[in-house]
Amino acid sequence: MATIDLRNTVKEYINTADLRLLKMMKALAESYQKDEQEVTLTEEQYQMIDKRREAHLKGESKSFTWEQVKQNARNAVQ
Repeated sequence: MATIDLRNTVKEYINTADLRLLKMMKALAESYQKDEQEVTLTEEQYQMIDKRREAHLKGESKSFTWEQVKQNARNAVQ
């Protein structure tokens, strides 16, 4: 099942859910977010981020406006 189809199916469940199902889904989402927040980076990854940030601040890297990012995303989906 494609992501969009799965998302639509979940939305249908939410739209017709009773209080019990909504509470279960909320607990699942909170648990998922908590797990994601616990992800840590290695020292090497932090160093890479620092180097990229420095290059960005010096104007040595390519950057995009929010509008360009949205347009690129739309073009990629088509």
